[in-house]
Amino acid sequence: MLNTFFRALLVYIFVVIGMRIMGKRQVGELQPFELVITLMIAEVASVPMQSGGIPLINGLVPIFALLLAQVLLAYITLKSGRARTIICGTPSIVIQNGKIVQKELARLRFNVNDLLEQLRTNNIVNVSDVEYAILETNGQLTVIPRAQKKPVTPEDLKISARYEGLPYNLIMDGHIQHKNLTKAGLDINWLMQQLQINGLKPRDVFYAYLDSQGNLQIEVKEKRR
Repeated sequence: MLNTFFRALLVYIFVVIGMRIMGKRQVGELQPFELVITLMIAEVASVPMQSGGIPLINGLVPIFALLLAQVLLAYITLKSGRARTIICGTPSIVIQNGKIVQKELARLRFNVNDLLEQLRTNNIVNVSDVEYAILETNGQLTVIPRAQKKPVTPEDLKISARYEGLPYNLIMDGHIQHKNLTKAGLDINWLMQQLQINGLKPRDVFYAYLDSQGNLQIEVKEKRR
């Protein structure tokens, strides 16, 4: 029993490291070859965990081979446009000038219901409001509305907008984020002074952050009964 526990833990750590090597991607953003490798790794990893009679190395070596293949393919697609087209495919225009490109939908085996569903997720109700809709190689739909249907921006109204930087998490569940303090150009003394003004200590704070306009926002921990 203990042997099975440690085998499963070791395989889990190995797979997590492998996923980190593959890069930060959501499942919906994976290219076809990346999704295939991910599914194969999941299948291969389950074998040494389920069967104690199989040497652990027999499960780790295939996982390593799949990770090596993924890294190699990723490098090839990065360096070669032709290889990227062959392996990943090319984006397809499925709506052009407010009209559905029916031949392209048929070629992709992509039905109208799926198209309308993805348009709704992009806050588009009418096909006629779309200038271009492009089905990307990872299966996501990129929608470019017609000019008159695009949201109004301050630039359109000739209004000057104030610059907004990135927010910085300073305290999370009572723990001070020292790296973020440094990135924000602040120090621990400033933070403690701000907390003291509000009658708080770091352990009293659930979440505190410096918003995009440089203001300190504090959310106090709720008292548990």
